[in-house]
This record gives sequence, structure tokens and C-alpha cells, in this order.
Amino acid sequence: MATYAIGDVQGCFDELQALLAQIQFDPARDRLWFVGDLINRGPHSLETLRFVKDLGTCAITVLGNHDLHALAVAETGRPLKPQDSLTALLAAPDRDELLDWLRRQPLLHHDALLGFTLIHAGLPPQWDLAQAQACAREVEALLRGDRYHEFFPHMYGDEPAQWDDALRGWDRIRFIVNCFTRLRYCTADGHCAMLPKGAPGTQPAGLLPWFAVPQRRSREARIVFGHWSTLGLYQGHNVFALDTGCLWGGSLSALRLEDLALFQVPCSGFCTPGEPC
Repeated sequence: MATYAIGDVQGCFDELQALLAQIQFDPARDRLWFVGDLINRGPHSLETLRFVKDLGTCAITVLGNHDLHALAVAETGRPLKPQDSLTALLAAPDRDELLDWLRRQPLLHHDALLGFTLIHAGLPPQWDLAQAQACAREVEALLRGDRYHEFFPHMYGDEPAQWDDALRGWDRIRFIVNCFTRLRYCTADGHCAMLPKGAPGTQPAGLLPWFAVPQRRSREARIVFGHWSTLGLYQGHNVFALDTGCLWGGSLSALRLEDLALFQVPCSGFCTPGEPC
């Protein structure tokens, strides 16, 4: 039995199938961890979502920002962005079943036996693993409950930008979601900046990659994440980044967690080169 963590798929279904063939994936024996953003921007979001859902218990995915965006569009009628590729999914006869399954996926998955934690984007430096798990459960309970539709009109926005235990209401929920699904950079004292998307070295002065903040309280946890295509494949600070830019001609990557063996397949590229997806 092997566990493979796979970077952002974002509808690149053909490349996902090629990657699974390369690792000789056997659903009776192996397990897949997806870092989120299963859908959007790539050409086959519908096929990807159907496939991962049908894998059942041999696959785990956490929610990414593109997954939540699809749910928000479906729930609120929010217009699609020009670069979105969700039309087929939103028109599918099994759309409601697929989206209901998607909103019930976690923001964080932790496996104590493997010693790995799976998220999409990042954690603020004030959270240790236990607090991250508790915050994830808050949002997961909301998304899985009867009031889930109330969340999406409040989801978008960059404020508040810093964690406070006293945060309440939609400000608290939005901050938690932003960290799990959008975070790349923050200051040493935990002020989160959601706008910079470039590779480390291009960010404004005073900002650090979230995982490089000194005394980050989650630094003892081994964290697998995606989201940051301009960062690419990265291992350091006890984190493993797996978004290797499939959408703009990079690759789709899988990391076998038991021995950290890396597997990759080249991708066709669908976004404008140089633009983070």
C-alpha cells in the first residue's frame, strides 16, 4: 500500500490519468491525497470531479479556492470569470450530486500514522496543528450543515488580515478560509497578504512565505500543500509544495509519502504563461 499526494489538477483530467498510469495506481491497494483545486481553468473539470468522487474512500481531497469558487457560483449565481472553465460542470445532469459531495470535503486532513498533514494553501504562524484542525472543523461544519448557502455571499474579501482569537462571525470564517485556500505570504507577526502571487523573492518587503516565518507554531507538522504554482516543487521548512504549474505547461506531480519518491507527467498548458493560476 502506498499513499500518493497529487498537486493541483484543476481539470487536467488527461494528465491525471497519465500520472496514475505512471505510478501504477491500484485503488484496492493505494491511496490518493489531492491538495485541492480539483477543478477550474483546465479543460475537463466535470470529468475530474466525477472521477475523484467515484474513487470513494481510496481518495482524499481538501478544498481549494477554485473548488469553493465553483460552489459559490452555483449557489449565488455569481458570474463566471473569463478564465473559468466550469460551464460543463454547472450544466451537468449530476451537477447537484457532484457539488454536494464537493462541499462536504475537508479543509485539512491529518494522518497521525503517516505523520503528514494535507491542506491547499497555508497556515498563519499563530496556529499550531491542533488549532488549525479546530479552525478547519468550524468551516467544515458550516459547509456540511443546513446553513451552508449563507456562507458564500460572505466568502470573498481579504479582510481581516490577521488572526485574533476574538474574531467572530463571518470575519472569523473568512479569515480561516482565506488561510487554508489562498495564503502565500505573511509578515513575521502574522499579517496575511493575499495579493502577492509571485515566486519568493518577488514579494514586497516585509513579507515571507507563510512556511518560512520564524517561530511558526505549526513548524513541527509535515505539511503537504499546493496552490502556489509560481513556487513550484519545494521541500523545506518541513513542508512539501506540489503545485508544479500543470496549467501553464509545467507538470502534474505526485509525491509518495512513505519514501518521498516523486513522479511527474508533462502537461499541455492552458493558462497564459507567467500568470499564476
